[in-house]
Amino acid sequence: MSTTEERLRERFGAGGFETSRFRDNVRFDVPPESLQAALVFLKNDCGFDMLAELTAADLLEYPGARNRFRVLYVLVNTATSERINLRTHVDDPDPTLPSAVPLWRGANWMEREVFDMFGIRFAGHPNLKRILMPEEFTAFPLRKDYPLRGRGERHNFPVITRAES
Repeated sequence: MSTTEERLRERFGAGGFETSRFRDNVRFDVPPESLQAALVFLKNDCGFDMLAELTAADLLEYPGARNRFRVLYVLVNTATSERINLRTHVDDPDPTLPSAVPLWRGANWMEREVFDMFGIRFAGHPNLKRILMPEEFTAFPLRKDYPLRGRGERHNFPVITRAES
């Protein structure tokens, strides 16, 4: 058991989260209502000063999945090089989590990307709007129920020819 795991168990109790390991990766699964407290504790008390990644996965029709979406935070303690994966889950119809922007400013664009691709909202985000898709786009392309060929959306994007580039 890692020191971080011991500290998390001490702070949140034995039933506050689940732990799993895969190829030297330690994964902590926390319920969404404990996410903000866990992120604050890991940053302020355990020294995880870098949010390296924030992404999501749609678990629709995934065998054994109890929730629709998994959101993954990869945290790094730059002083010790320790890296952990903190995971939580949310469901439709209102997949919402607290924003990590107050803790790590780099979460700004990562949360916007997760919102843009999956429709997961981050409460308290300073500017939660699309970052990859056009503002008028109404769907979330990385959801597994999104059709492979799109829904027939048509956009008036400028066509750039070789002569113009």
